[in-house]
Amino acid sequence: MLLNSKGLALILAASIAIIIGASLLLIPELPDFVFWLVPIICFGTSYILINVVLEFLFFKELRNIYEMFEKIRNNDLTTLKPERSYGHSSLNQIQQEIYSYAHVKQSEIDELKQMAKFRRQFLADVSHELKTPIFAAQGFVHTLLDGAIDDKSIRMKFLRKAAKNLDGLDALVQDLLTVSHMEAGDITMQFEPTNICEVVEEIFDQLEDRAAKKSISLKLNNEGENKILVLADNQRIHQVFVNLISNAIKYSDEKGEVTVTLTPNNEKLDISVRDNGIGIPPEHLNRIFERFYRVDKSRSKAQGGTGLGLSIVKHIVEAHSSEIKVVSNVGQGSSFSFELELYQAR
Repeated sequence: MLLNSKGLALILAASIAIIIGASLLLIPELPDFVFWLVPIICFGTSYILINVVLEFLFFKELRNIYEMFEKIRNNDLTTLKPERSYGHSSLNQIQQEIYSYAHVKQSEIDELKQMAKFRRQFLADVSHELKTPIFAAQGFVHTLLDGAIDDKSIRMKFLRKAAKNLDGLDALVQDLLTVSHMEAGDITMQFEPTNICEVVEEIFDQLEDRAAKKSISLKLNNEGENKILVLADNQRIHQVFVNLISNAIKYSDEKGEVTVTLTPNNEKLDISVRDNGIGIPPEHLNRIFERFYRVDKSRSKAQGGTGLGLSIVKHIVEAHSSEIKVVSNVGQGSSFSFELELYQAR
């Protein structure tokens, strides 16, 4: 800044002193000392007053604005803070506008950085998840090509293992496509009257054998109602219950119990899926709905699954204008809950 408050005050004070000194020449019969004393007093007083006014009303604010522009130019937006100003209202407004602009840009930059981080993590997770079934199937096929195909017992065993891994790969790709379409908003929910009791009973029948292997009982607590209609996408809600109930079975101990509770609440239906299994540690609760996130990676791998089930559940429930919640205690089980709109016949 070439001209500061002191320099400008010096020029203005000197101009005032010269003008007043010249004006004194028009007054006759003044003592000689007046011609040098008055201009000096005027110069000193004017300099002090003008310097103070310019410094606090203009130049201080201009320096703050200049510093803001420097930080914006250097992409150093995190240190920008709104400061209480006493200067000219127009300059204060400019400063606040710059701060607001920088704050918005910083939020956008932080969001882009977070998205880039998620994208890198997602690519790493996808690569890892795809690699396992591909390498396994590839190993079985190459073993057969290297001569094991001539042994019928080995041939069928390896073909079944290769097929199992390829089926897992297909399930993973399908879940990835589902999550991708949901996040992009490409999937439109087809809301229709849906008997939620019937949906749960169908899933119990579907998963009965899996539960029986661990002697787990499946229970529907619907307060004696056999027909509770909700407004939902039947196929997607079916997918939600399949994921939640199968997870409850998967992570329950032997002879456990999985309970689905349906409770009408005014115009909503409160739904919970509870198990008395291993539970989820508190530090993992806020991340279990992330794609590929696993609480116990070794156990989850052994149990199977794509790692996308809860992420899909979250997207479907949110598409029904609801929110999936979880309450869990280690060693006591977990409870996943959400609500759906009850169907009102017209």
